[in-house]
Amino acid sequence: MVIDRRTFLHHSAVLGVAGAAELSGPWVHVRGRQAHDLVLRNATVFDGTGGAGIEADVGIDGDRITWVGTLRERGAVELDLRGLALAPGFIDIHSHADQNVLIEPRAESRIRQGVTTEVVGQDGSSILYSEEARHFLDTQWMDRYGLPFDFTDVGSFLDRVDRTRPAVNIASMAGHGTIRGAVVGGADRPASPEELDRMRAMLVEALQQGAVGLSAGLEYTPGAFGTTDELIALAGELRDPRVPSDEVAATGGVRTPSPPSPFLFAAHMRNEDDRLLAAIEEVLNVGRGAGVSVHISHLKAQGQRNWWKAEIALQMIDAAAADGVDVTFDRYPYVAYATGLTSLFPPWSREGGSRRLFERLEAPDDGPRVVRAVRDKIALLGDWNAVQITSSGATPWARGRRLGDLAEERGVDPMDLTVQLLRENGGSVGMVGFGMSEENTARFLAHDRAMVASDGGAYAPYGPLSGSSPHPRGYGTFPRVLGHYVRERGDLGLADAVAKMTLRPARRLGLARDLSGGDVASVQPRGRLAPRYMADLVAFDPGTVADTATFDDPHGYPRGIPHVVVNGVLTIRDGEHTGDLGGRAVRGPGRSGLLR
Repeated sequence: MVIDRRTFLHHSAVLGVAGAAELSGPWVHVRGRQAHDLVLRNATVFDGTGGAGIEADVGIDGDRITWVGTLRERGAVELDLRGLALAPGFIDIHSHADQNVLIEPRAESRIRQGVTTEVVGQDGSSILYSEEARHFLDTQWMDRYGLPFDFTDVGSFLDRVDRTRPAVNIASMAGHGTIRGAVVGGADRPASPEELDRMRAMLVEALQQGAVGLSAGLEYTPGAFGTTDELIALAGELRDPRVPSDEVAATGGVRTPSPPSPFLFAAHMRNEDDRLLAAIEEVLNVGRGAGVSVHISHLKAQGQRNWWKAEIALQMIDAAAADGVDVTFDRYPYVAYATGLTSLFPPWSREGGSRRLFERLEAPDDGPRVVRAVRDKIALLGDWNAVQITSSGATPWARGRRLGDLAEERGVDPMDLTVQLLRENGGSVGMVGFGMSEENTARFLAHDRAMVASDGGAYAPYGPLSGSSPHPRGYGTFPRVLGHYVRERGDLGLADAVAKMTLRPARRLGLARDLSGGDVASVQPRGRLAPRYMADLVAFDPGTVADTATFDDPHGYPRGIPHVVVNGVLTIRDGEHTGDLGGRAVRGPGRSGLLR
């Protein structure tokens, strides 16, 4: 192809935006006057690298970005983004949207806050069902939603995502707790060597099916019953197989991951309050022992008596990184967490499920121990009104209410009310717990190794996903960072915040893959606004972007995000959902370790 001097100079100018390496190959060509599929004009482009925004037009053809710079050609569809920032679509590195995006593919609470890729299978829980369980759930789903439940593992779940084509992309971790439950069951004991071999084989299969890593939920059963040695053994399967397992002798048994392992080990730690520092050390030791990249989910110092530990926690992470451990973490921009009400109870009391928990509560020896542990947990949070019920199917009167207020109205002890709610709902009750510091939240979000995550689900103010009172992070996480912590508080800069939401998590998950040479059409890199990257984009107004969802009224769409594009499909336009859905399954590199 012959390129004249003017075209050459034009390409050279674009290199300052996209980088020379990004413009080589088949996606670069001299276009005639034919239209691009979509042209976004006059935007302030933040490309995800952390660099300052630049004024540019962006051309999109099919599902790819094909131009960044001054663009004279017309688009079949054009949007003037003057006054708006344009960034790669936000990647939620810790999401619980999982099956909800199949129930309601429009994914209203996710796409409207600019999220274009969800990383599910978190906290040790991912898709893995026996055929018998699948058949039961299929009947349940058909009765409740009129939808088939036709997946049993990570691979078939991702296949279902591709068939559904929801509004957002979906990647999945493989869950340690799920795998342990399938092999060991709910028993509080170490896995036998034979069981550990089976668990490792199941993890390898999930990675081959497209899982992007291994997640652990070490406060939840049965994951809480796994030992550190078990985690190290499993995490070893995440290592690049081209790196010999015995390549540790020179470092005294410590495997230093260089480069980062192709798959990530992400952990909801064993404790996030009184034993926080020991829990962090355990995760770091998994990275050291297995020679893999590690990621701490929703880092926090919970309970006022533990707030002082936040700075120590960050110092530990920085020291480990300086010593060769490839460690990062994520955090949501709220001072309350969300989980199940059973999390108030110690893990040993939950062994065997809800039935055994209720039996222990009635036992003369165990009952008082359980009650003391729960009351201590409440003291850690402050009082019973630090707990708000988010979902309680059989007791809708409790939804959205604080436990202390409910107990006072009913004239009962809050502990008795807690047990009543669990009994009447078969142990399945959701809660929000208020226990974190605003200053620590800002400190965590601003840290160099931090990324932004919602730890939230997918909801809508209508239909089957509207029947709970969820944590507002399901609707507001990313606009809250941009509005509250960037614009209002100034805890981090806009370009840095965009990087924490886009290219950094993409690189962490192996999704921003090498584009040099080879069959680039088969590579689907995300997280950067540059030619040949997937056209996942969000346009927002830095001056007005904000969350509106609250703990008392959580089903509120954010403001200041007028346009969202997923794989080239314009799904949010002028603040309205178009109904056009472009999401797809995002698969990891397989266990070959050969990142494309």
